[in-house]
Formats: sequence, C-alpha cells, structure tokens
Amino acid sequence: MSSPATPPSPRPSSGKPSAAARRKPLLIGAGVATAALLLGLASYSATRPDDSTTTTVRSGGTATTGAEKTGGAGAVVEEKTGAFPELEKLARRDAGDKLAIGRADAPVVLIEYADFQCGYCGKFARDTEPALIAQYVEKGDLRIEWRNFPIFGKPSENAARGAWAAGQQGKFWEFHSAAFAEGAKEKGFSADRVKALAAEAGVPDLDRFARDMESDGARQSVKRDQDEAYGLGVSSTPSFLINGSPIAGAQPEETFTEAIESALAAAGGSGAKKS
Repeated sequence: MSSPATPPSPRPSSGKPSAAARRKPLLIGAGVATAALLLGLASYSATRPDDSTTTTVRSGGTATTGAEKTGGAGAVVEEKTGAFPELEKLARRDAGDKLAIGRADAPVVLIEYADFQCGYCGKFARDTEPALIAQYVEKGDLRIEWRNFPIFGKPSENAARGAWAAGQQGKFWEFHSAAFAEGAKEKGFSADRVKALAAEAGVPDLDRFARDMESDGARQSVKRDQDEAYGLGVSSTPSFLINGSPIAGAQPEETFTEAIESALAAAGGSGAKKS
C-alpha cells in the first residue's frame, strides 16, 4: 500500500505556506469546514511517520488498527466511509472541461488533486486509473476530474501549466500519460522538457502550446485548483474525492472500486459488479 507524497511546505521554493494555504477561499463557503477538516486529516494520516497504527477516518469518529509494513516502513492507510454533500458539490461537471474524462452527468465523480512530480500520483495513473476508466468511465458510470495541485515548486508548476495547455488542444490525457510514464519524472519538468512531452503527446501546434503554457489562463486555472485544494486542507498528493468521500494516497485498486460501487449504489446506479 502506498502513501501519498508530501512536500516540505505548500510552497517549497520559499519555505513558507502560500497565501492560499493560510486562508480559507471564499469560493468554498463555511459549510464545508467539518468535511474539509476530515480531508486534511486524511492527507495527514496517509503520510504520518507511524509504523504501528492504521488510522481509519469515519463519519462517526476515528478507529485505529495495526498497520501493515511495506519495504520496512509503516504504511498508514486511510479509508473514509460516508460522503459529505459539501465536498460532493466540488464536482464541476462541466462538459467543456478539457481536464476531465467521462460523461458530465455520470452518477459518480472522482476528483483527483495531484502533482506530476509525485511518484505516487504516477503509480495511480499507471496502475489503477486505466482499470477504472475501462470498468466505469467507458460505461458511463464514472467521471474523472483532474485538479492541478503543484506542490513541489517551479518544475511542478511548469508541468501543471503544460497539462492545461495540452488540454486546450484536446491532448490533456495524452500529456498526462507521457508525464506519468516510467522515468519521465526523473528527467525533470523544465519548460523545454514540458514542451518535449507535449510533442510526445501529439499536441499539434507546439508554438501555440508554448504561448498557452505561459498565459494568464494557464496560471489562473492552476491557481483555482490550488486554492480549492488548500482550502480543503489537502497537504499531500494524490488526494481524491469520490462523490464527496475522501481517499488519500495511491491506495489499492479495490479501495477505489469499493468507493465507486458504494457511490453508485447511493446514487441508484447499477455499478460494474454482478450481483
């Protein structure tokens, strides 16, 4: 089991939290406070250096059990049962969202807050997400909405803006695959490297890509996603919401399928499993 990656601070380049991390964005509203606290706890629990306990965050309290060990290190596993309507409302369901896949009216929406320099985000992208797309997205049961949450400094911000720019030409998911391919992270995300990834992803107009990557539109889109994540107390990547129910870390595929099936049942959907 894998824990999410946690930066030394929300703004590693300065060593200090950004303004977004120090305040609650007005966009979210006061009603989300309790749910946001639990999502922040989910992120913290999944990265806490504790090799003896597993924290399970539930709507009615917290339960603690023994943790498994992976590679000699404690694996802290967080599972949240029950959804929060305030968090469920964060699903944008915008049919024109180029950083999303699946029907806008799908009964279940998975929101992912992630950083292209995060190894565990890459693990989810390679090992789990393709199966979820085949099993649920292609059948119309699930929509996946990406949120750029660059927390490891300028290279992460380059990749985030590059992902947005690729999306303007309909190539976000191809860029996503190229940036999360084995070995891609180790090559870095300089501006030139991000442009090379765009070419690898098949972005047709690389000159436009370069302009879009440095545009106000790219910066505003990334900031919007960052503010949303910081306002929820997300402190590590990857972090997820499935119809308002938080999951932290690149958990096993079963964790996601169980959460999706539960959300489908609650929404009156049929799900992918046979009864």
